[in-house]
Amino acid sequence: MVLTWERPEDDGGSQIESYVLEKRDKEGVRWTKCNRKRLTDLRFRATGLTEGHSYEFRVSAENAAGVGTPSGPSEYYKACDATYPPGPPSNPKVTDHSSTTVSLAWTRPIYDGGASVSGYIVEMKEASDDEWIVCTPPTGVQTTHFTVKKLKENAEYNFRICAVNIEGAGDHVDVQGSVIAAEKLEAPEVELDADLRKIVTVRASATLRLFVTIRGSPEPEVKWTKAESPLTERAQIEVTSSYTMLVIDNVDRFDTGKYVVTLENNSGTKSAFVNVRVLDSPSAPVNFVVKDIKRDSVQLQWEPPHIDGGAKITHYIVEKRESKRMAFTTVTNNCVRNSFRVDDLQEGGVYHFRVLAVNELGVGLPATTTEPIKVSQAPLPPGKVTLVDVTRHSASLSWEKPDHDGGSKITGYIVEMLTKGSEKWTVCATVKALEATIEGLTTGEEYSFRIIAINDKGKSDPKPLVAPVVAKDITIEPIINLLFSTYSVKAGDDLKIDVPFRGRPHPEVSWKKDGHSLKQTTRVNVLTSTTSSKIIIKDATRDDAGKYEITLTNPIGVKSAEVTVIVLDKPGPPSAIRVDEVSADYISLSWDPPVYDGGCQINNYVVEKRDTTTTTWQIVSATVARTSIKVSRLTQGTEYQFRIAAENRYGKSHAVDSAPIVAQYPFTPPGPPADLQVAHATKSGMLVTWKRPASDGGSPVIGYHLECKEQSSILWTKVTRGLVADTQFKVTGLEEGILYQYRVYAENIAGIGPCTKASEPVAARDPCDPPGQPVVVNITRTSVSLSWTKPENDGGAKVTGYIVERKELPDGRWLKCNFTNLQETYFDVTGLTEDQRYDFHVIAKNAAGLLSEPSEGTGPVTVKDDVDPPRITIEDKLRQLVVVKAGDILRIDAEISGRPIPVISWSKDGKEIEAKARVEISSTLMSTTLIVRDSIRRDSGQYVLTLQNVAGTRSLAVNCKVLDRPVTKLLKGNEYIFRVRGVNKYGTGEALESDAVKAMDPFTVPAAPTNVEVTSVTSEAMTICWERPVSDGGSSISGYVIEKREKSGLRWVRVNKRPVYDLRVKASNLREGCEYEYRVYAENAAGLSAPSVPCPLTKAEDPLFLPSPPAKPKIIDSTKTTITLAWNKPLKTLIVKDGSSFTLRVPFKGKPVPHVMWNKPDVDLRVRAAIDTTDTCTSITVEQLGVTDVTKDSVALAWTKPEHDGGSRITNYQVDALEKGQQKWIKCGVTKTTHFVVYGLRENAEYFFRVRAENHAGFSDPKDMVMPVLVKDQLGKLYIIRLVSSICFITLE
Repeated sequence: MVLTWERPEDDGGSQIESYVLEKRDKEGVRWTKCNRKRLTDLRFRATGLTEGHSYEFRVSAENAAGVGTPSGPSEYYKACDATYPPGPPSNPKVTDHSSTTVSLAWTRPIYDGGASVSGYIVEMKEASDDEWIVCTPPTGVQTTHFTVKKLKENAEYNFRICAVNIEGAGDHVDVQGSVIAAEKLEAPEVELDADLRKIVTVRASATLRLFVTIRGSPEPEVKWTKAESPLTERAQIEVTSSYTMLVIDNVDRFDTGKYVVTLENNSGTKSAFVNVRVLDSPSAPVNFVVKDIKRDSVQLQWEPPHIDGGAKITHYIVEKRESKRMAFTTVTNNCVRNSFRVDDLQEGGVYHFRVLAVNELGVGLPATTTEPIKVSQAPLPPGKVTLVDVTRHSASLSWEKPDHDGGSKITGYIVEMLTKGSEKWTVCATVKALEATIEGLTTGEEYSFRIIAINDKGKSDPKPLVAPVVAKDITIEPIINLLFSTYSVKAGDDLKIDVPFRGRPHPEVSWKKDGHSLKQTTRVNVLTSTTSSKIIIKDATRDDAGKYEITLTNPIGVKSAEVTVIVLDKPGPPSAIRVDEVSADYISLSWDPPVYDGGCQINNYVVEKRDTTTTTWQIVSATVARTSIKVSRLTQGTEYQFRIAAENRYGKSHAVDSAPIVAQYPFTPPGPPADLQVAHATKSGMLVTWKRPASDGGSPVIGYHLECKEQSSILWTKVTRGLVADTQFKVTGLEEGILYQYRVYAENIAGIGPCTKASEPVAARDPCDPPGQPVVVNITRTSVSLSWTKPENDGGAKVTGYIVERKELPDGRWLKCNFTNLQETYFDVTGLTEDQRYDFHVIAKNAAGLLSEPSEGTGPVTVKDDVDPPRITIEDKLRQLVVVKAGDILRIDAEISGRPIPVISWSKDGKEIEAKARVEISSTLMSTTLIVRDSIRRDSGQYVLTLQNVAGTRSLAVNCKVLDRPVTKLLKGNEYIFRVRGVNKYGTGEALESDAVKAMDPFTVPAAPTNVEVTSVTSEAMTICWERPVSDGGSSISGYVIEKREKSGLRWVRVNKRPVYDLRVKASNLREGCEYEYRVYAENAAGLSAPSVPCPLTKAEDPLFLPSPPAKPKIIDSTKTTITLAWNKPLKTLIVKDGSSFTLRVPFKGKPVPHVMWNKPDVDLRVRAAIDTTDTCTSITVEQLGVTDVTKDSVALAWTKPEHDGGSRITNYQVDALEKGQQKWIKCGVTKTTHFVVYGLRENAEYFFRVRAENHAGFSDPKDMVMPVLVKDQLGKLYIIRLVSSICFITLE
């Protein structure tokens, strides 16, 4: 059963948290709980009931105070399933009808009334009657269809149907419209099986059967046809009232096609088709033609067969037959295209061709050429056409045969002529020879000629004469037809140079050699005819080489040509031997090639050498390819002479000698190194440095030799076995306290140079560490007081004094401040300029005379009267009552500051404290401590620390209480008198009585908290803050109690169940829209304080903010009187809870990829947040744990307090660091504030950080930083984002 109820009118002053639902059986007496889990809804489904039993129910509300009074019991309800008549059947329709019957069908009802449907009742009536008649049996039919019989023909009927279950008949549903009992006219229909809807495939010679189911009323007429061709006579057709069948026996490829069956009756016509594919070899290809007949090939082309035999054409077979033969031969049996080129035919032969298609079932019928084909073609054009002669009335032409006659013999040539100005070529001669003379030309007329070759295939393309011909007696300028421009002859052989020429009138011939007239001798002869001139040279020598020039002269002009003659012989000697470089063991030589190279390329040079003291030559190299060589392996100081000869393929030239050369270095050893000194010394080693020599002797220095000796010794020893490559060396293995000296030699390839002067003696001792960073103690208009700490390491010798130096900022130099030995660790620097900025550092000096490095500087210090009032800082626990037990030590520590240094004084109960046996006062420049040993009850009271200087006075009081052995078992509120008597060995003395004292606590309840206010308001929660009471009543505050009250309520309800130790609390589960006020109690050992003043009423509602301005406004249209604007919605606002992290992801796109930059006013997001950007998306993550500053060795962190302190005040926070790539977290430090600076980090390393809060119960879970921090100097100023409320708003575009 499902039960519901309403909320109680009164919630008892506390919000309803849950409900308790109970039931009781009518036959029982006990109430039992229905809900096992917490029930917060106002309805509940009760299960586990016993069928047929009656139950009553009641419900109780529960709030923070407990379970309320139950409601009155409900009526008794019986646990049973309810049943009703079923709903009407669905989707009634008429499925068929005839002259005496109507068939109906329907579906089950949507609602069965809670019981299964047992049957259906069908009723009918004539359209003109009002009475319904039941057609089914009284119990109905169980199926969802029924045929009503025995109807009147052509009568009109209505029908309705209802469902029946155990409760009876349900509502009926009417069959839409009326039905006339008449025969149904049916248009023809064809039903093709699924196999017939696809392509019907049958092999050749098999039987084709197409069986098609048909229907129609009256019976339709059936007709079978075949598309694109008549139906074969072999087809047999069978027709009945329900099917038709087409049968074809012994099918072949021509039975392939589309078969159409058509039905027709009075109601219409219906057609359907069946695609039949007969699997057979293909028919013959079509449109078979021969194209592009060549002299040895033909190009055949065809189209695929109309009938592919039911299978894809895979390839074609091409065959040929010579006209003299009877059988075809295969040209190719794997042609996959519809064309083929038949090559390698006999030129002039006559052939027949045919092509056959092939599929997977075999080879098809052939397609054959109708006429024989002769393999030949028209000839190519004649060759070069030449004008042999021309006169005033004739022109003589000659030409060459065509390159090919086209496979048929050339029968003649046609000479055609074109007169200038005419556009028609005329045949002027037909000849069989390769020349012709054209007569009957008109003097002075210009003619063009062309020649055409003829065979039995036709005419060739015409070949024109290159230039037009003018019919006139011509004169020709001399023309020289050089056969070759260069002639080569081997020395001793004969040479003949023949130069053909022509010209009209006949030209005169003259020859020159190298610009001079050629002289004929018995070896050199010139023979000239009318068409050529020849030079004959016998027994050629080197002198015959050169340039020969022939000149032809006639009245028309002059023509010249040059012929180069090369006589192949041995080359001439090289020239101009040069010495490029001389060293101790090698000499580099170079030379110029020979002037005469012998008419061919120089293959190599032969270089020889000899010692000038001998006459024997030694071959250095006989295969020198270049005109330079480096002769190595020479003896230093020896004089050498070299000779060089050139060599080509005809032999070696005479050699040419060089001048004598001495093998020696061209440079000297280097000079001594400079500025030798000991840069650093320890007790076991020294770092010796020097500078390069002023002169390296002309060769780079390759290294140095370092020697050392003790000051008292005269023996120098080498420090290293090999060369020192650098200008410094660390000497180790020294004896502590001994003085050492050093000297250095430089060495280059020429040798070792002179040494440096010996260095100053240096003792082997550790250096003294610098003093601590000086602290400015006091500043006046002319002086600065400094203080520092001693060096941690004195270098093995006692520190004997200090040197204080100053520097004016920004560009001053360091100057000494003390001119006497300063042994103290403080110093007053005087004589300074007022308002000038200075920096100070300190240098230590030890007994060995070694000076330390300068200490760290003080930083900029401005010299002026600097007055700071005194300040006192103590721990929080000293601000409350300090309680110690008698006999323990009472200790009060305070940090102090002020300028000038304030005067310190301690007092108790108005009297100044002086140092006694139990009381000790110790003070430094920055702190003071009061210690009371073996404390007694009289030490209780108020201790006051007072600081005083010219800027003012500052005092701070600390209340202390010493607990001694008390008088016990007193009744609180009673008055008592006490007396004391002394006792010695003689007895008891007289008693001393006290005044009456009332027994009561030494403390009272605290004052009320102040300044209660509400922050961070939402619709369901508020945060209440307050300040501590002015007085804790003498006992520390142990917690706070917070109460709330609605505006319309009278009762104050407690907010916190447990004590609150912090100065704020979060009130949740508020009712939205209600107004609340809050008050706070403080609690100590004496009890609760009076309540604070209530805060103003505050409504529980989510904060509302003005929306962002609309984005991207633009004008989309304008007229003379109107302007249409469009804009985007305001930007989305993301709400994030204070102290939590958030991530913004923004997808983007652009080409090229855009540069992405995040920014926020006054915040460097590169430090505060983690930014990750790819080519398509950018994201920014802001964490609760943030970075406020980064330097090259430190990171500053900040965080927010935990939402809940765990019931105990947060005492401190622990900061840990983890270097990226490491596994172990390292503790960095502990702080009481919510910020911390981690020092000592490695530059350019990445670190993760985490923070854990600690209270008296232990550590919280850590807050980890998601992204690592890169430790390096940041550009610009860094800021931290402070979230001052519980909601932060981020705008995203």
